[in-house]
Amino acid sequence: MAEIARPRPLERRGLAFAATGIGCLALLLMTVWMMPAVPGPAEQAERLRSILLWQSLMPRALLAVLAGAALGLSGALLQHVLRNPIADASTLGIASGAQLALTVALALWPALLVLPREMIAFSGGFLSLAVVLGLSWRRQLDPVTVALSGMIVTMIASALSVAIILARGEYVMSIFIWGSGSLSQQDWSGVLSLVPRLIFGVIATVLLMRPLRVMSLDDSAARSLGVAIHATRLAVLALAVWLAASVTAIVGVIGFLGLAAPAIARYRGARTTGEIAFGAAIAGGLLLFSADSLMQILGPGFSDLAPAGAATALFGGPLLLLLLPRVRSTLGLKTATAVPLRRLRRPETGLALLAVGLILLFALTLTLGVSDDGLVMSAGPAFTELLPFRLPRLLAAGGAGAMLAAAGLVMQRITGNPLASPEVLGVSAGAGAGLTVALFVVAFPSLPVMLGSMAGGALLTFLMMMALMARSGFSAERVLLAGVAAGALGMALVSLVLAQGDMRSYILLLWISGSTNRVGAMEAAITIGALVLLTAPLFFLGRWLALLPLGPDVARSVGLPVAGTRLLLALLAALLTAAGSFVAGPLSLTGLVAPHLARMSGFRRPGHQLAAALMIGAGLLVAADWLSRLVIYPYQIPLGLFSALISGPYLLWLLGRKSDG
Repeated sequence: MAEIARPRPLERRGLAFAATGIGCLALLLMTVWMMPAVPGPAEQAERLRSILLWQSLMPRALLAVLAGAALGLSGALLQHVLRNPIADASTLGIASGAQLALTVALALWPALLVLPREMIAFSGGFLSLAVVLGLSWRRQLDPVTVALSGMIVTMIASALSVAIILARGEYVMSIFIWGSGSLSQQDWSGVLSLVPRLIFGVIATVLLMRPLRVMSLDDSAARSLGVAIHATRLAVLALAVWLAASVTAIVGVIGFLGLAAPAIARYRGARTTGEIAFGAAIAGGLLLFSADSLMQILGPGFSDLAPAGAATALFGGPLLLLLLPRVRSTLGLKTATAVPLRRLRRPETGLALLAVGLILLFALTLTLGVSDDGLVMSAGPAFTELLPFRLPRLLAAGGAGAMLAAAGLVMQRITGNPLASPEVLGVSAGAGAGLTVALFVVAFPSLPVMLGSMAGGALLTFLMMMALMARSGFSAERVLLAGVAAGALGMALVSLVLAQGDMRSYILLLWISGSTNRVGAMEAAITIGALVLLTAPLFFLGRWLALLPLGPDVARSVGLPVAGTRLLLALLAALLTAAGSFVAGPLSLTGLVAPHLARMSGFRRPGHQLAAALMIGAGLLVAADWLSRLVIYPYQIPLGLFSALISGPYLLWLLGRKSDG
C-alpha cells in the first residue's frame, strides 16, 4: 500500500501561513460582527456603521498588516546583517530613539514639525543605532555587547522621553499614550502613507538579496566574492531603520514585533535569507493584526483593551519565551562586560574609605543646595528649616540604591552571570506589572498592598527567568533574549494602564520616573527599615553566594541544597527589587552598575562585595537625587530618570572599552 506523501517544508510553511490567514480573516469578521449598535433611526445608524467600518475598522486592519510586515522585515534585515538573533528595533534602541526625537519635536521644538515625521523619527532611530554600533564595533559587533548597549540606550532615551513628558504636564501625556502604539484610524491616510514605504522596502530587499546571501558567510569570504561589506551593511541598516521609523512615525512604538517575527519564520522552517526575510514580514503582519483584533474584541464596546504596542508584547512576549529553547545561534558568545579584575589586598581598608566617602557625600548633599543666587551652603537656622525636606528623600534614595545593588548582586551570584540585574532580567518590569495588578484590583491601594504586589510580580518574573536560564545553561545570549521578552511583557501590562490616561496612569508614570518629591519621614523610615531587614540576612549567607556561581554540581558536592538556596535568595532579591524600585523606579540601572563597580574595585569575597555594592548603590542614588535638584533649578528631574542618565553613559563607556581578557 502506497504511503501518503508528507508535505515538503515549503508546503508546510505555506499551509501554516494559510491557516493563520484564515484565522485572521475570522477575527476580522468577528470584529465586524461585534461592532456595537448605533442608536438612532435605522437609516442613520446603518450609515454610521458603514462609516465606522470603511473609515476606521478596515483601514485599521490593513494598517496593522502593513505595519507588522514592515517591522518583521526590518527585524529580519537587522538580525541578518548584524549576525545577531536578538536584534530588532526595540533591542537596538531604534524605536526609543525615534520616539525621543518625535517627543522632542512635539514638546520642545514644534518648528521641526515642518519636516516629515518619518525624517524626524529616522534621525532619532539612526542616531541611537549609530551609538550602539559605535560602542560594539571594537568588539566586532559581539551580539551580547550590541544587545546590552541597545538596552542601555533604550533606557536612556526612555528616561529622557518621560522627563520631557513630566516637564510639559498633561499637554504631552497624549505623546506617551501615542508612544504605546495606537492603530486607531479615522481615514485611509495612514495606509496610503505606509503602502509606498513598504513597497519600496520590499523592492530594496529584493535588489539587495544577492549581497545579503553572500553576507551569510564571514566578512573575508564576502569580500573575496566582490561584496563591499561596509557599504552593504550601511545600506541594509539604513533600510531597516527607515522601515521601523516609518511605522513609529505613523502609529507609535510597536515593540518586540521585529524580534518575534523572524523567530516565528525560522521556527516554521524558513532557512534561506529570502525565506526568513519575507516569512518574517508575513509573520509580523499576521501577528500584529491578530493581536490588535483580539484587543478590539475583548475591549468594551468599540474601544481597545490595550494599545497595539502593549498587545504585541502581551501576546508576543510569552510566544518568544516559548520559542526560546528552539532558537539556535552558531555564535560562541562571551560575557561582554568581562574585564581584567584586580583583588584588593586589604578590602577592609577599601570598605572604610567607601564608608567615609558615603558619609561625606551625605553631609554635602544635606548642606549644599541651589537658589536664585547660585550654590548655597546651608547652616544654622536655614539648615534646620531645610532638614525635614532634604533628609527623608536622601535617606529614601540611599536606601533604594542599596537595595537595588543588593538585588543585582544576588541575581548575579545565583545565575553566575555578571549581566544579571533587575533591569536586564525584566524583574523591575515584573514589579511594575505587580503594581499594575494592584491598581486594577484596588482603586487606591495602600502602601503594603502596593509593595506586596510588586514583590509578587518581581518574584514570579525572576523565578521564570531562572527556569528558562537553567534550560539554556545560563548562556549570555539566552539571558538577554529572555530578559527582553520578560521586560516587554511586564511593561506591556504597565502600558495597558498608562494608555487609559486616568489617575492610575499618573501613579504609574511617577513610579516609572522614580520621583522622590513627595517622600516624607514615614516613607524614609519604611525604606531604611526594609533595607536593614532584607540585607542583614545576606551577610550570613556568604557561603551560599560564594558557591552558587561555581555551578550546581560543585554546590551539591559540598552539601549545599541548590534548589532551596536559590529559592530563598530569589525571594530576597524579589523583595529587594520591589522595595528599591518602588522609590527609584525601573530605569535607574543601579542594580547593574553598583555590583559591577564593587567587583571592578577589587572586592571579590561575597561579604566584602556586598558591603561595597550597598555603599556604592546608596552613594549613586544619593548623588543622583542631589544633582537632580541642581542641574535645571528651579525644576527637578525625577530620581530614577536622572540615575539612568548618569549610570547609562558609564555603562556605555565601559562597553566601549576593548577587553584585554
